Amino acid sequence: MVETVRQVAVSELPLAPRNPLPYRQQVRAIRTFHTGLETLRDAGGPVTRLELAPRWLMQPVVVATSPQGARDILGRGGEHLEKTRVHHEMRRLLGPNLFDLTHEPWLPRRRALQPIFTKQHVREFAGDMAEAAQTIADSWADQTEVDLDTECRRLTLRALGRSVLGLDLDGHSNVIAEPPRLALKYIADRALRPVNAPRWLPTLARRRAHSASDTLHRFADEILEACRTDPTRDAPLVRALIAASDPTTGRALSDDEITDELLIFMLAGHDTTATTLTYAMWALGHHPDMQDKVRAEAVTIGDRELTPEDVPTLRYTVQVLHEALRLCPPGAAIARTVIRDVAVDGYRVEAGTMVVVGIYALHRDPALWNRPLAFDPDRFSPQNSNGRNRWQYLPFGAGPRSCIGDHFAMLEATLALATIIRRTQIESMETDFPMVVPFTTIAAEPIRAQVSGVRHASTG
Repeated sequence: MVETVRQVAVSELPLAPRNPLPYRQQVRAIRTFHTGLETLRDAGGPVTRLELAPRWLMQPVVVATSPQGARDILGRGGEHLEKTRVHHEMRRLLGPNLFDLTHEPWLPRRRALQPIFTKQHVREFAGDMAEAAQTIADSWADQTEVDLDTECRRLTLRALGRSVLGLDLDGHSNVIAEPPRLALKYIADRALRPVNAPRWLPTLARRRAHSASDTLHRFADEILEACRTDPTRDAPLVRALIAASDPTTGRALSDDEITDELLIFMLAGHDTTATTLTYAMWALGHHPDMQDKVRAEAVTIGDRELTPEDVPTLRYTVQVLHEALRLCPPGAAIARTVIRDVAVDGYRVEAGTMVVVGIYALHRDPALWNRPLAFDPDRFSPQNSNGRNRWQYLPFGAGPRSCIGDHFAMLEATLALATIIRRTQIESMETDFPMVVPFTTIAAEPIRAQVSGVRHASTG
């Protein structure tokens, strides 16, 4: 059956227009997953094509930064688009997991894991988030300077360990912090270079990346072994992975598959949530009025630890996090490889092309957002969100392969932000929030802030 768009066959559609920027600017832009894709959009429009080398050396690239383009790419199944060289390099280094698997093996894995991450189930994982957030806030001396990025990483590391993996990760930051970044940077660098050193050559970067992978896998193996040895260990995610099975076939996950999923969950559940919290606190540190609204919302709950049941009351806090995710999305871009000619926002994209959805550029497009660079949580109020294009805001991706942990991430971040702001006043010292995207979006420099305690009658 011939795919059609507005009654026009894909084969009859024009190719996406070539980007008019000079070659070197295109190369720099495509390797900068956030601001670089904005540059390509501004020069070439919401769908633009790059041909940086002969096809036998490097596949052409089409960048889409429109809601329709995002829908045409992310809303499709595996018969049209597949994972990219980035995902292939990740599988080779870190193992096959829900993020990097190709379509056919991904389906049974997703079926097996989906029940673990329902809204009801993830409440079991977030039980210690508020306690961890309060512990971090209590460790801040009054009128002291902190690096919000470092502190948020401490927070998410502690919560991840205690509520999900069943252990204290405070002494394991050397495993969770540096090895993942080494591995992910190596993956991205190798995937985006047209020519690489042969795999048998033991380059310094390759040795470091494989050492990082070995460290992470040993750590995940130890966690799983500890849970199997001690049935009383409170590790809800690990227990859920052990119990998971494909509802269609009844097949359970092997130990290798469990450790591969544990590894990617540790990477995704730590770095991305920490950066979202850092950005939200930095922004609130520039907007005392917004900070007061978050605080007032949390104070009404009373002087007790916040729980997942309180989240429906924390509506403005959730809006703050949505705005932080708009301006600082964890995944600045999502890429796929076209395996059959497809239409993307009215253009034909040929098989063999890499298509990239520029989420950072989409979230900051002045054609889509009023005052796109302003931090305004009210844009996510129910009345202001009504009628917004579903494909205009994609902090967790979209379509069949959207982030499976989105409910968990939002639950964690909401409890943490409300807990900290309830008792802490933050004054940001940095005018800008510099970002870098070695793989996911992170702060490029320390994010300094002055913190002080607050007291109010309702909490004593």
